[in-house]
Amino acid sequence: MASDTQANGLSADDFALYDRQIRLWGAKAQEQIRNANVLLVSLRALGTEIAKNLTLAGIRSLTIIDDEPVVEEDLGACYFLRDADVGKPRAEAAMPRIQDLNPRVTVASGGGLAELMTKDQNYYAAYSVIVACDHDFTTLNVINTGARVAQKPFYAASSYGMYGFVFADLVSHEYVIEREQSNMPTTIKAESLTRSVTSTSSKKEPTGKTTEIVQKREIYCPLLLANSSPLPKDILSNRRKLKAVPALLPCIRALFDFQRTFARLPDHTPQDAASFISLAKNKAGELQLPPDTLTGDFIKSFMQNIGAEIITTAAFVGGRLSEDVLNVLGQREQPIQNFALFDFETLVSPIYCLYSPPPELVMPALNGHVGLLNGLDTVPVPVAQGVVPAAEVLELE
Repeated sequence: MASDTQANGLSADDFALYDRQIRLWGAKAQEQIRNANVLLVSLRALGTEIAKNLTLAGIRSLTIIDDEPVVEEDLGACYFLRDADVGKPRAEAAMPRIQDLNPRVTVASGGGLAELMTKDQNYYAAYSVIVACDHDFTTLNVINTGARVAQKPFYAASSYGMYGFVFADLVSHEYVIEREQSNMPTTIKAESLTRSVTSTSSKKEPTGKTTEIVQKREIYCPLLLANSSPLPKDILSNRRKLKAVPALLPCIRALFDFQRTFARLPDHTPQDAASFISLAKNKAGELQLPPDTLTGDFIKSFMQNIGAEIITTAAFVGGRLSEDVLNVLGQREQPIQNFALFDFETLVSPIYCLYSPPPELVMPALNGHVGLLNGLDTVPVPVAQGVVPAAEVLELE
């Protein structure tokens, strides 16, 4: 045990506390998790689940951005809050109970969303992963931009009653898969538009079997591009797969557009219903979905669920996102690429690669240079001196 502790930087107490996790993904991955600083933006039902999961997993620190006052409605799904917390800033009120889950994790409040919108890439660079929950499309894009310029993994997620989604922009992520070697060894090559094999090796196990170690790289695009990207060609060219795409996808895109246009969620009025239906139909057409994908019953159900927080939905969506964050930190196995949907009425949760190669986006950076961010590298180009907040970066569409 002493040699393992020395080799992996984990104490004997760490091995005892995180024994099950270490058995699952190894001491090296657990050390990477233990060294992670996570920024969580919003602490409603979904954020509550994510905060719980990551704190129990043993990250180094969790900084929560949420200074909204606690209201009575929060007490139903946000189980870190109590009656006495009503009126207090949400993150500050929940911090002590989150901290009690794992005293080894530093839990802190990072202020409010308005302040976050003024931060530049240097702020985001201090975190290992950035997670934003239950925000509108414009806000998610600003946070995504800051994270991407800092070359940090970003997750966006929301839950709408019985529905939800998780989006991942990991910029460029390398991970390792270990499996029993077959008769046909893996070759270094591009496997898809976003995924490539970068190296392979093997090791002999005490059992006599040979384990193949495959390192892969996934490249990602920001939410702004993913939101307008087509479905993968293998789905568009297959009628059965295309028919299986849930109506939830065009409805989420329609909700993004509605929020951008009206700066609010749709109300239960004929006018808002008509606007939302029109947007949803347009999105279904852009995705080339069959005419019968989008039904009146589903649109009605989705709109009725907007704004609702159901603990079981938040637990599942938050659990899936947390699992992926830990997987990314440990660099083990295939991460989400890049849009996961959750429909708890039909019990389906498909993942779609909604990817477009990022164009060279002009992004301000330190030392009077601009990064041309193509998802992999940053190339400096002279600009005026200064650092510009991510919120002021031009949104390219």
